[in-house]
Amino acid sequence: MKILIAISSKEYSGPTLDVGMNIARALNASTTILDVGEKINEMSTKDISITNELMDTWNIDRPGIEVLEWAYHYLVKNSFIVDDSEEEVFKNKIVKESTSNRTEVFLKGASIEKLSLILRNGDIVTELRDEVRTYDYGLTIIGGSSKRSLAHDFIQYIESSILIVNSFNLDKNYRILLAVDDSPGTANAVKYGIRVAQAFKIKVDLINISKDGHLKEGYNNAINRAKKMLRRCSIDTEVLLKIGDPVENIINTAGDDHIIIMGASTQSPLAKFFVGSKPLGVIEKSTCPVLIVK
Repeated sequence: MKILIAISSKEYSGPTLDVGMNIARALNASTTILDVGEKINEMSTKDISITNELMDTWNIDRPGIEVLEWAYHYLVKNSFIVDDSEEEVFKNKIVKESTSNRTEVFLKGASIEKLSLILRNGDIVTELRDEVRTYDYGLTIIGGSSKRSLAHDFIQYIESSILIVNSFNLDKNYRILLAVDDSPGTANAVKYGIRVAQAFKIKVDLINISKDGHLKEGYNNAINRAKKMLRRCSIDTEVLLKIGDPVENIINTAGDDHIIIMGASTQSPLAKFFVGSKPLGVIEKSTCPVLIVK
């Protein structure tokens, strides 16, 4: 699996890196750290190329490189990667443009396996969608945003599974809240739940919600299958049966000390626009990390 970790700033991206790298470590996954900078719209591609050459000559970093540099040192400081080079690697970097909007940073003297540093310029949703589609990532990890419409766009337009890291704190004792029903996405959600539980060594609460108190046979079967898979993986599990509105029950049960995991909606984009979906509703109201599995 390939994991994409999207960061935005030095001030707010630490928790996103913590979550992403712990999951990447558990999955032994190839990982890309991506920063999306502002769109360059005042210069032609030729002008940009000339400007980049001048910046290299003057040893000036283009906007966004400093965020990737910070992320690299953050990973070293927190022991996610090992930097055994004897010199400051960013002083010897090579910057290679694969497209007019995408730049890859190579660090001379640093032998870091399965880690790429990418800078893109443009609209964040458009650039993330293109990165995921072009390079076939299985999971995209994004920091929480106060703009709920932005989280909505991530879920709608990015084709990988998506983890939105809201207010994550490594010092908090989290549990996983894994939503289980008879929908097609539940099986993959359970698999991801197992991986995240193993990455953080935490317990899993399986939640199943009936609107009228009647539990359908398909729901019972889904719960039993999930319990069996979690037991085989030696993960401590509790089953929670709730009655009422699914979104409200998930939000209230999760509080701020769970990582919510649920399958993506199978509704059409038109239906989601007019009537919404459970995953989108949870994203809009949640104050804890949410993983939507596609």
